[in-house]
Amino acid sequence: MTDRTGEAGGRGVARKLIESHLVGGEAVPGREIGVRVDQTLTQDATGTLVMLELEALDLDRVRTDVSVQYVDHNLLQTDERNMADHIFLRSACRRYGLWYSKAGNGVSHPTHMQRFGVPGATMVGADSHTCAAGSLGMLAIGVGGLEVAMAMAGEPLHVTMPEIWGVRLTGELPPWLSAKDVILEMLRRHGVRGGVNRIIEYHGPGVASLTAMDRHVIANMGAELGATTTVFPSDERVLEFLRAEGREDDFTEIVADPGTAYDLADEIDLSVLEPLIARPGSPGDVVPVREVAGEEVHQVVVGSSANPGLRDFASVAAIVRGRQVPPQVSLDVNPTSRQILVDLTRMGATTDLVQAGARVHQAGCLGCIGMGQAPAIGRNSLRTFPRNFPGRSGTKDDRVWLCSPETAAAAALTGRITDPRDLDMDPPAVRLPRRSSVNADMLEAPPPANGGPRPELEKAPSIGVLPELDPLPDELEIPVVIKVGDDVSTDEILQAGARALPFRSDIARLADFAFTRLDEGYPERAREAGPHAVVGGRNYGQGSSREHAAIAPRHLGLRLVLARGYARIHWQNLVNFGILPLEFADGDDYDRVEQGDVLRVADVRDALRDGSDVEVRNVTRGETYRARHRLSPRQRDLVAAGGQIPLLRERAAGGR
Repeated sequence: MTDRTGEAGGRGVARKLIESHLVGGEAVPGREIGVRVDQTLTQDATGTLVMLELEALDLDRVRTDVSVQYVDHNLLQTDERNMADHIFLRSACRRYGLWYSKAGNGVSHPTHMQRFGVPGATMVGADSHTCAAGSLGMLAIGVGGLEVAMAMAGEPLHVTMPEIWGVRLTGELPPWLSAKDVILEMLRRHGVRGGVNRIIEYHGPGVASLTAMDRHVIANMGAELGATTTVFPSDERVLEFLRAEGREDDFTEIVADPGTAYDLADEIDLSVLEPLIARPGSPGDVVPVREVAGEEVHQVVVGSSANPGLRDFASVAAIVRGRQVPPQVSLDVNPTSRQILVDLTRMGATTDLVQAGARVHQAGCLGCIGMGQAPAIGRNSLRTFPRNFPGRSGTKDDRVWLCSPETAAAAALTGRITDPRDLDMDPPAVRLPRRSSVNADMLEAPPPANGGPRPELEKAPSIGVLPELDPLPDELEIPVVIKVGDDVSTDEILQAGARALPFRSDIARLADFAFTRLDEGYPERAREAGPHAVVGGRNYGQGSSREHAAIAPRHLGLRLVLARGYARIHWQNLVNFGILPLEFADGDDYDRVEQGDVLRVADVRDALRDGSDVEVRNVTRGETYRARHRLSPRQRDLVAAGGQIPLLRERAAGGR
């Protein structure tokens, strides 16, 4: 169980990181704070909008210590659009002063960890798994693209100060288990909402048994718990990692003070864990592997940002070495970086995988975001990925399970879900090289700050523009165009995959995919209705930081979301684009509203200015509901102006 421990004594890692970067507010849970940002991360599924936002902000050059643009998600070039976006992104890097990581170089999170991660630094990223960098003792937070653009412009990150949740680790993992089983245990205990408004800080003697890349696995999937971020100490294991990458000079020790207490506390004895697996549909539906053993398996995919380490791939290679995958199983290996692929090859592990029947793909996210390797309908696909939201794989009626590399390899050999401890072999013995095969040639440095004329942005016709965003009306009387349930993800609001994401730079075209995973009629109804509302359940907008899930419905007229509760990043994205996010004061009122009802909110601006509850009138049913907003004064101004960019333009015009 999670218990509150009262006031903190010494300072933990998370509090040290926050206090060393605090530029506004008090670090008291529930209050808004401003944090100075040292680094930013963008990738190609989100970066195109960020660069258009930089253009709208008329930025001259980024003002962070390091900003990097990765090309790792949309690598399948089935038409000209993805390549056009890559050309645009590179031109934007040269114009605004970012590093550029070429297609095929690697997934952003492990690659950033290898080349740019610095203990003690802060980072925001337009990707919800940015929190993986907490493995190095960084404060790394996934946010919407517009917040990353603002950070590049030198603005602090504004965030509600979370509670700090200390998770004490003891013991060591037994054979056949690995770091994925640790985070699956957290999800088994606490579900996909367990970390909301919390920073998870791992500490205790068991932490020393986990390598920096093991910690990456755990920190990465803190996003699946809904946590603001995850942090680990920067200790000898982090120094070991940086030394292998030739960057030991970047090491700084950051550990919790003796006697540190936390806002909440939990404990995991690593030595008593067993192999775990998340059933299809949610990362939070976790059970022991033995409970579902025997289910037939059609596909096994190894890789992604959730299991990106050399050890993860080498373990699979050691398990399948000298054996052959059954003909009914597709074993797909998705290397997470060019560097790891080189090291695997030098170890002979690539040969072991290929001879066992595996297909080795290019380094990138690919199947994790539905860009290739979509599974067959109704067939089980076991993946070492972080997410298995319905349809995210690219198949509408998919059956995606999440597991460790060891469990994945066992299934690949047997053709059934199998506890790896039941294999008739010794646990894999993997010896990793002390030094990584460092190769930075696929990273293009930004041009010098005073290197002559600024390069022009290279925009193909498929590169659109940001839609004009008008201010929030003082009175809303709008229909509910769609009502959705609990834990709806941004993948369901605006799908990923090979059909939709090639249009990510053209909001007008991308809007045709809004909510179609749940209701194919939404785009047409929304266009007919114009200004409209969406009603949602608990944890509305969990998952990806993709701000397209806010801006595409906004383009179709969305002005109000009334929900039982929100996931942090999507809630902020709604605010950033001038959509009013309200919460039912009485959650039971959710059941009283139906699609097609007309909702009226009068004197919206006054209610926001006063900070009071908002009265929502259901005109159709003659009922009134109380609704809350959690907007700070700064955020109220954002929503009233129609979003961040209109507000900045308004203030700039006022200053002339």
